[in-house]
Amino acid sequence: MTLSSSPSISEKGDVVHVEDGKAAPEGGLYNPHVDVSGIDERALMRKVDMRTVPWLSFLYLLCFLDRTSIGNAKLYDMEADLKITDTQYLICLTVFFISYALFEVPSNIVLKRLKPSVWLSLLMVLWGIMMTVQGLVHNYSGLLVMRWMLGAFEAGLFPGVTYYLSCWYKRSEFGIRAAIFFSAATISGAFGGLLAVGIAKMNGIGGKPAWAWIFIIEGLVTIAAGAVSYWIIVDFPDTATFLSEAERTVVIRRLQGDAQFSAAGEKMQWRHIRKALTEWKTYLAMIVYAGVDMPLYAFALFLPSIISQLGYSATKANLLTVPVYALACISTCLVGFLADRYGNRGMYNFILLSIAAVGYIILIASRNAALSYFAVFLSACGIYPCIPNTVAWMSNNSEGTYKRSVALAMVISWGNLQGAVSSNVYRATQTPWYPLGHGLVLMYIGTGLIATVVFRFLLKRENARRDRGERDEVIEGREGGFEVNGRFASVEDAKREKGDEWSGYRYTL
Repeated sequence: MTLSSSPSISEKGDVVHVEDGKAAPEGGLYNPHVDVSGIDERALMRKVDMRTVPWLSFLYLLCFLDRTSIGNAKLYDMEADLKITDTQYLICLTVFFISYALFEVPSNIVLKRLKPSVWLSLLMVLWGIMMTVQGLVHNYSGLLVMRWMLGAFEAGLFPGVTYYLSCWYKRSEFGIRAAIFFSAATISGAFGGLLAVGIAKMNGIGGKPAWAWIFIIEGLVTIAAGAVSYWIIVDFPDTATFLSEAERTVVIRRLQGDAQFSAAGEKMQWRHIRKALTEWKTYLAMIVYAGVDMPLYAFALFLPSIISQLGYSATKANLLTVPVYALACISTCLVGFLADRYGNRGMYNFILLSIAAVGYIILIASRNAALSYFAVFLSACGIYPCIPNTVAWMSNNSEGTYKRSVALAMVISWGNLQGAVSSNVYRATQTPWYPLGHGLVLMYIGTGLIATVVFRFLLKRENARRDRGERDEVIEGREGGFEVNGRFASVEDAKREKGDEWSGYRYTL
């Protein structure tokens, strides 16, 4: 079964209107000299799926495993061996997110300028080295430096791949791919617990404790994966060598037909970046994403500790995280599929955040281990699907390759910076119920809920204004339009110049 879908088309006069991320092409044809009559579009997209989604998902599994395995390692006497306090441990968690957030936007700009196969592979090898060395440190300062470097090199993968996938798929197809890609984070959570239990049996080998072997083994696997990624990761559609010219043409034409007017290529201009930096959608999406990402990192970093404080041993606590992440994985993929098929990404966000809020209210109020464990399932099913759904929502509403690249990186960067907050809210002095940590997570979820409602309302209002013709441009040779919205020689010029601000573009709700 292919993951692609066929969008519906609606027209109003000569202007094509996009509703819930679906559009029809107008004007120029990409590569008009190329005959594409022999290309099976569904078979082509299955081919693209197999060359992009599985391997990139595996890389993100390693990425998330590497950043969160410190939570598993902590259960095997890491703090005692390194002679670090709880405060120093939390600082080590914090610096990762600071460097991670700082380098996301620059990394996405470099990714667009370079080949994904080169840039993403290089980043993986470098953070794999940092991960391995993290298992060789002997004190607090060594761990602190390695966490900073790990964050700097990991910064490019998630925003980079998210942007990269948006350059291959229609807006009504992107959500499920983003969900499958991100579901690797849930798998890494489950796999990380099992892996930590297995690696812990190496305790004492080579004079290294169990926690050190967790870092070393996972780091070496990442280095190997990064090295072979150069030959596995494919580049952008217009240069992908695994496709024929006719196949590349079909991929780009279908994107242009989905109101992605820049799919055929776009020159780097600072005005594209300036648009991303000054647009209201970017900043409101940042608030939505922060309301999801802080709870995500708090959950991923401290779930083993939360469960262990309910009376379970380190090994059993790690094992009990597995079913939680398994359910979160199923929930993430299901929401991605449904949101692509039926639209209304904002409504799915609202429902999911509400479920997460119920989970954390129970965690705050409960003093029963079994009930708290049930609440953890609710929280996971609400938080994890919101990440790819929010990213897809923002991507769906940003046209222009450079603009979308920077806007996505800004949204994800701000969200990840909240990881610095989540690293400091679960204090050892508040075990086993962590009222401060759970309370602050609930506050972030509430903020995400409010921002989601506002974001959807403003998008819907803007679509209504365009339906009424208030945003129509003046097109030479045609009647109507308003000078304040711009004057253009053709509709194609208006599309290229204005991107998602073009009057015929409709935002995904």
